[in-house]
Amino acid sequence: MAQEPHVVVVGGGSTGAGVARDLAMRGLGVTLVEQGNLTHGTTGRMHGLLHSGGRYAVSDQASARECIIENRVLREIATHCVDETGGLFVKRPEDSEQYFQEKLAGCEACDIPTKVLSGAEARQLEPHLADDVEKAIWVPDAAIDPFRLVVANAASAQEHGARIETHSTVTDVVVEDGAVVGVEVEHATGAGKRVHGTEGGTEVIRADHVVNAAGAWAGRLGEMAGVDVEVRPSKGVMTVMNTRQVDTVVNRCRPKGDADIVVPHETTCILGTTDEEVADPEDYPEQQWEVDMVIDELAELIPMLDDARTVRSFWGVRPLYEPPDVDSDDPTDITRDYFLLAHDDRDDLPGMTTIVGGKLTTYRMMAEEITDHVCERLGVTADCRTADVALPGSADNTALDDYMTEFGLRSPVAQRSVDRLGSRAGSVLDTDDPNPTICACEAVTRAEVQDAIEQSGTDLNAVRIRTRATMGNCQGGFCAHRLANELHTAGYDDATVRASWDELLAERWRGQRHALWGDQLSQAMLSYALHATTQNRGHDPADADTEIDFAAFDAGPLAADGGPEGAHGN
Repeated sequence: MAQEPHVVVVGGGSTGAGVARDLAMRGLGVTLVEQGNLTHGTTGRMHGLLHSGGRYAVSDQASARECIIENRVLREIATHCVDETGGLFVKRPEDSEQYFQEKLAGCEACDIPTKVLSGAEARQLEPHLADDVEKAIWVPDAAIDPFRLVVANAASAQEHGARIETHSTVTDVVVEDGAVVGVEVEHATGAGKRVHGTEGGTEVIRADHVVNAAGAWAGRLGEMAGVDVEVRPSKGVMTVMNTRQVDTVVNRCRPKGDADIVVPHETTCILGTTDEEVADPEDYPEQQWEVDMVIDELAELIPMLDDARTVRSFWGVRPLYEPPDVDSDDPTDITRDYFLLAHDDRDDLPGMTTIVGGKLTTYRMMAEEITDHVCERLGVTADCRTADVALPGSADNTALDDYMTEFGLRSPVAQRSVDRLGSRAGSVLDTDDPNPTICACEAVTRAEVQDAIEQSGTDLNAVRIRTRATMGNCQGGFCAHRLANELHTAGYDDATVRASWDELLAERWRGQRHALWGDQLSQAMLSYALHATTQNRGHDPADADTEIDFAAFDAGPLAADGGPEGAHGN
């Protein structure tokens, strides 16, 4: 074994990034590989709830207790990722009084603070609640930015020596003499730091241990190693509204069911969700009825949602794990707890461990448990410090107010920048260069964009998850080209900039196809017109395979079809 054990972590979501951070902080060599961007999978497709545990206080009290513990930890170590909204479980006339009381008792049993509010008190807190809401239970739910959280964990891992490889797909698990000794990885091509220095091709990464933190894809990695990992992927839809209709997380106080939560997140609200088992975490139907049902159901709690503008919808796939002896038919019956699968004990395959199930709220706890397990296997005795050491950006709680004063930042734009950057605000915003707003919807400045490009290179979707640029009401209609221009300013060539710009536009359009009605249809058509005309995105000569003879357009009188002789009609 090498003097410094090396661990490969597969999966760049919250759990994988958390494991990489913990391992690196304990002094191990770490390589994290992710097939897309950080948060490519489940983590980047969730509603952003930092659970108090209240949702599980009746049905899954073990998970509820874990949630409230980690809720308190993340408020301390990830302050710049958490919006302390509070949460309400609201009761309508048709909802069960017995269940309301069971919820209260369950929260008390799990050490979750509560307060019972009358309907009038609940509406005083959230004026847009329905008039017939009878009462509510307040709990310490919060909203959390999953993108910011994962990037911060990855940054911390890098600070402690880890190698982070995005756009890098595991194509095989290397097994020798009955033990896992590494992985084979296919790196995507790309300029700049898009793939963190590995410019395409296949690489075999040797390791003393492999951690399978691939979420809904964990079963595929298990197959490569010749073991069964019984993941049951379950899809759920989230719908993003155009404004923040509530400032508190609003839950329906009833047993498990679809369409029962509204999470305020940054400038929006996210409605969720559904729970439907799928066979493939990448290939499943995204159906309009799911979006319609979520809006209709939640409008019973917040009537203004009926007339609100829907910006986009997206689907995520939960990596639910069901032990072989359970065999449930309904994915909502499967526990949201997490499981550590030690393949040396379970499958007589040393060198690999899988972590499955769980929630973003408990990612750090999951990472600590699996890191303890790996360290035990490798003879490492270092203690976990991730509950005590703040993530980059949350190192100093007083820094936010200090930076606002130091830089004279009193505008809403400056406030948003400082909220996103946390204790990094000084190093990013202290610039003598012009710092205009690049994304008006989310109030993202040039300094933030340039900082994100330094971290992520040419991948504008990676810039997006770091800054929220293009994630507001216009969905990139008015700012996507400005982001692309910042790449050009940073020195990247035209072809690279255009390719990254195309990827960003494709991702922004992908989530809008289930929201094309009313005002959002008008917004989408405006964006399309802007992209296709002022930016010529509909037919860009620079993307053509053959050279265009532009001189033909000046060749003489108009042809019979109304165009210049020798020129193409379109």
